[in-house]
Amino acid sequence: MSGSPALLMRLVASAFNVAEKAGAIVRTVLHSGELGIVEKTGANDLKTLAERLAQQSICASLSRRFPKITIIGEEELPDEEIKEDLIENGHSEEILQKTCPAEYSGLKEEELVVWVDAFEGTKEYLKGFLNNVTVLIGIAYEGRAIAGVINQPFYNYQLGPGADLGRTTWGMLGLGAFGFQLQEVLRDRRIVTTTCFHSNKVVMDCVDAMEPHEVIRVGGASTKIIQLVEGKASAYVFASSGCKKWETCAAEAILNAVGGKLTDMHGNAYCYNADVTHMNSAGILATLRNHEYYVNRVPQSVLQALKSD
Repeated sequence: MSGSPALLMRLVASAFNVAEKAGAIVRTVLHSGELGIVEKTGANDLKTLAERLAQQSICASLSRRFPKITIIGEEELPDEEIKEDLIENGHSEEILQKTCPAEYSGLKEEELVVWVDAFEGTKEYLKGFLNNVTVLIGIAYEGRAIAGVINQPFYNYQLGPGADLGRTTWGMLGLGAFGFQLQEVLRDRRIVTTTCFHSNKVVMDCVDAMEPHEVIRVGGASTKIIQLVEGKASAYVFASSGCKKWETCAAEAILNAVGGKLTDMHGNAYCYNADVTHMNSAGILATLRNHEYYVNRVPQSVLQALKSD
């Protein structure tokens, strides 16, 4: 490799290590037993000490190295100085060795928007569904999710004490996705993954309309998209407005990098510019293949209930 790596490669390489540090913070807090739970907007909307520290670590680490990027996170950062031990200065040499896709090689910091969910899966975390907990860093350019990093802090936790915990996957449009084994569900099977905690009649009417052979219910938007690329599900169907862009940007970039697609229930793409509304108001429909089949099966009643932006 000649010359200095492109900005996007440096940002993703840094985000990789930053996500791993955030994942380690999440594990440390859980193992300490001092979860520091507080309510955000009510008893059904909680955050933990892990979430607060992980977001501080991610946002401070990235903004220190890339001061002109726009970072949008679920939580507002506090005004006080971030503790130095939360800062991650490292980067992935493996990512830096890859060649940046030509269309992104000249990007500038001020052109990029980074969407951060430092702790997706608070309810799952508190209920012990540790596989559904993720750290998400998504990178958008001109409104499109072009790169993403997902850390699963508790990956392999079922193996018991001594297991090597955690996994980090990443992807970039034009380059591919890394850190997992890409697989597909058999073509004669329709396996739909959907929400575990936020179901209602509209959600289930839409799931039923897909005529699935099997329905899986798990928490976390990114967890469901991981199921798509690992061949555990054919489609992620969520006919509700209860999902936000920091929950989908990173995972959508990885899905897109392997040829998949994420849209609202009308089949329209979401925009990740800095000035957009944070809510994915018209639901989520994501697939690795055959996206049009699922779009065409969304009931009119669902489309009327969820107006596209």
